[in-house]
Amino acid sequence: MTDSRLKILVYSDDSSVRQQVIIALGRRPHPDLPEVEYVEVATEPVVLQNMDSGQISLAILDGEAVPAGGLGIAKQMKDEIFGCPPIVVLTGRPQDAWLATWSRAEAAVSHPIDPIQLGETVVGLLRARLPAQA
Repeated sequence: MTDSRLKILVYSDDSSVRQQVIIALGRRPHPDLPEVEYVEVATEPVVLQNMDSGQISLAILDGEAVPAGGLGIAKQMKDEIFGCPPIVVLTGRPQDAWLATWSRAEAAVSHPIDPIQLGETVVGLLRARLPAQA
């Protein structure tokens, strides 16, 4: 990465879901982590373009997005992008967490978004990834 900020891609066709994620995490999800820059995306082609750039530290994909759901996009990225960054999928309900396993996402958080659960999940994944980026 060229600067010290982490880039988190947030994908949903619903701008209110993207805003919920950004508000839940804030500019610095944890004092030990660098500041976060968000890349808001509403369409699948732009998700793939950004992920291919190699600049994304973590992706949060809305499994309820239409027409392309985040679970399918996660699976495609894990299959096609070498060294794909960690992915968190937002599922419709807690019982859908098994779909995250199918998609090969590292974690799942269900709607409605719990800021504490999302924050702990994202911080854990970013901490695990940072040594690999150095």
